[in-house]
Amino acid sequence: MSDMHLSDVTTLRARARQNVENGAVTESYSADIDEVLRLLNESLATELVCVLRYKRHYFMANGLKAHVAADEFLEHAKQEGEHADRLAERIVQLGGEPEFNPDLLSKNSHAQYVAGNSLKEMVYEDLVAERIAIDSYREIIQYIGEKDPTTRRIFEDILAQEEEHADDMADILKDL
Repeated sequence: MSDMHLSDVTTLRARARQNVENGAVTESYSADIDEVLRLLNESLATELVCVLRYKRHYFMANGLKAHVAADEFLEHAKQEGEHADRLAERIVQLGGEPEFNPDLLSKNSHAQYVAGNSLKEMVYEDLVAERIAIDSYREIIQYIGEKDPTTRRIFEDILAQEEEHADDMADILKDL
C-alpha cells in the first residue's frame, strides 16, 4: 500500500494560486525540469534531423524499387515532423524554449544525418536512426518514470511510431 495521501480541495486550491506564473508546472511536479527540458530539446533535434534526412531520401530515391521506399520516406518525414511539434509544444508547456537553431540541430540530435548514396544505404541509415531513437526514447521513458506522466506519455506515443518506422525500414531493406 502506498503511503501517499490525496490533498483536500482547500489545499489544492491554495497551491494552485502559488507560483501561478509557472503555468502547467505545479508544486507537485517532481522531475528535474532542466534535465527534462534538455532531453525534450535533444529529442526535438533528433526528430528535425530525421525529417530532413527522410525528405532528402524521398527526393533522391531512384531505381526499380524506389517507389515503395519513397512513399515510406515521405510518410515518415511527415510523422517525424508531428513528433517534433509535440515535443516543442511540451517544452513550451514546461516553461522552456524549443531549440530550432539549425546550427545546433545536428549537434544536439541523437541520430546522425547520413545522406546515403544508394537506395539501400538510405534505407539502412534510416533504420539505424530509428533504432537510435528507439533506444534513447526508451531510456528517457524509464528515466522520467512517474515524475512527469504527460511527458512520458508523449515519448511512449512517439516510441511506438518509431518502432513501426524501424519495422517498415527493416522490411524494405530485406527486399533490396
